[in-house]
Amino acid sequence: MSQFIKKIANTFQLGYSEGMQYSFERGCPNPLGASKTDEGINFAFHSSIEEGVSLLLYSTNSKTPFAQMILDPKIHRTGSIWHVRVQNLPHIFEYGIKVGSRILIDPYAKEVNSTPDWGGHFYAENQPLAKFSAPQSFDWGNDVPPRIPFQDLIIYEMHIRGFTHGGGFQKMVEKIPHLKELGVNAVELLPIFEFDECENPRNNPETGRKLYNYWGYSTINFFSLMNRYGTIEEFKNLVKELHRNKIEVILDVVYNHTSEGSDKGRTVSFRGLDERGYYILGPKGEYYNFSGCGNTFNCNNPVVSRLILDSLRYWVSEMHIDGFRFDLASILTRDPQGHPMADPPVVKAISQDPLLSGIKLIAEAWDAAGLYQVGYFPSYQKWAEWNGKYRDIVRKFLKGTDGAGGPFAGALSGSQDLYGHDRKPYHSINFVTAHDGFTLKDLCSYNNKHNFSNGENNQDGANDNESWNCGQEGPTDNTKIIQFRCRQSRNFIVALMVSLGTPMILMGDEYGQTHQGNNNTWCHDELNWFDWSELSKETDFYRFFRSIVLLRKKNPLFRRSEFLTADDVEWHGTTPYHADWSPTSRFIAYILKDKVKQEDCYIAFNASHLRTNVQLPPPPPHKKWHRIVDTALDPPYDFLDDPFQFPHIKMAYKMEAHSSIILIAL
Repeated sequence: MSQFIKKIANTFQLGYSEGMQYSFERGCPNPLGASKTDEGINFAFHSSIEEGVSLLLYSTNSKTPFAQMILDPKIHRTGSIWHVRVQNLPHIFEYGIKVGSRILIDPYAKEVNSTPDWGGHFYAENQPLAKFSAPQSFDWGNDVPPRIPFQDLIIYEMHIRGFTHGGGFQKMVEKIPHLKELGVNAVELLPIFEFDECENPRNNPETGRKLYNYWGYSTINFFSLMNRYGTIEEFKNLVKELHRNKIEVILDVVYNHTSEGSDKGRTVSFRGLDERGYYILGPKGEYYNFSGCGNTFNCNNPVVSRLILDSLRYWVSEMHIDGFRFDLASILTRDPQGHPMADPPVVKAISQDPLLSGIKLIAEAWDAAGLYQVGYFPSYQKWAEWNGKYRDIVRKFLKGTDGAGGPFAGALSGSQDLYGHDRKPYHSINFVTAHDGFTLKDLCSYNNKHNFSNGENNQDGANDNESWNCGQEGPTDNTKIIQFRCRQSRNFIVALMVSLGTPMILMGDEYGQTHQGNNNTWCHDELNWFDWSELSKETDFYRFFRSIVLLRKKNPLFRRSEFLTADDVEWHGTTPYHADWSPTSRFIAYILKDKVKQEDCYIAFNASHLRTNVQLPPPPPHKKWHRIVDTALDPPYDFLDDPFQFPHIKMAYKMEAHSSIILIAL
């Protein structure tokens, strides 16, 4: 026996299972994670720990390893990468990396051995392990990415569990017809990477029921699907079916922090392998908390940058993902000391990676420590941004705030003040509502947040919502207020769908979902569920919502890929060619010129509490103005499917208080 073989035999505690002996070899430092080779399964992982590292192997659902390999750094460590290859392993097994007394999850694990049952307290009761399953072939058929141009996207931000009433990937396939009927062509999925939904220690003080981490912004592993949502095969099938229906899949990804929390949090992976490498720490080892969640991922450390890139590549190459929305993306621009960088390596690498070149990149261009980069996130002419400034100014103008007229016009025009230097209008992801904040109905029903059910004495959630209850706080039986709230909701949807840029709508807004005034529902389960019965009741509003989406898809004037010039738009006031840009102005009107068909669009918003008599500018030669939208009219006249249903509009129009209109020259 050679000296090397003798050393191997003395180093490892050999395991046996059903008469099978597992032999161990040096292995290779690449690729990271557990990978199948002709010689067995190769394990490779980064750790700054220089000794006392072992690999533990488990049968499925067993808490006792069937083999433990004590790794010799002289043999099994190359640079900072530990590696070992094991032969004769079963097709499915679990494994952990032991450092000292801790057993850790491999950061590159493709699965975690957690439960498929929601609310099972798995992580509180079990040591989580990585799970290895022999790669299974999946029939993608002739699946190809839809490759929908950014300016043609209509993004639907949604939650898998809420959309399917506690279901997952498989159940969502059944709901695709609704997405098609609504007219959206991209879904943005709230986090689907493995997380612990039971990590929230609070109970609802009003009901006594447990509160969860429902949204999932607390990643345990960046390569593993949330087991409570389904299997890898089920997710691939969902992507395939969405693509078959010409709907793109965008993942909301959380590379700014991990589930391990502060230095007092639970160690499950990264902290035990390389605390100072994976996290941004202060000079005394304290955790910098730019994420507001206890830790900050050290994204521009080369090891962490590589992990982020490898994770993104995995989801694109193996799962056919079309794009990513990066939560608190400004953290990606911080250096290992926490300072913002003008040319952050990880953002540049993502932007220039050839495998990722065709996907959509969307930044939430701020973080929880005050770094706000909307309009100047390092874009490399590729990144779009959640335009928080658009959200705020549209809310301000439509509720009647002083000084909002000019900025509102800029928002309608694609936010050229933010993106005109190196990007296009479609790099502005326009939204009025999102998962974080009021729903559309609540935006028009509450002046203040009502978050007491979160168990934090109403201290959580944003205080500055620019909302308006239209005359009474919360639910009401007053018919006039109910109608007025519906009108305001329609105004918001009109503004969103006629604005240059890429619109994003929130799941449930299409029928008027309410969260009862709670603007931070991260911890609630059923409260966030899509109410399919309400969808059938709110037929009038749903019809309007769907019709406005279709209008945008049909009319290229709203989907321009270039910013407006003086030849493309005319701004008007209540009299033609006299736009009022004064601080007290509540009226914005403009014409988008159609240079091909001469079917110009006249769009006007009256955010005043008074009715306004509007003098219309002349339509193009041989054309007349026909009404499509008037949000002040009762259904079905709020949206006319046939513009010729009524006589053409003469040269004057009475606009009701807080209303909007769209006319087309035909």
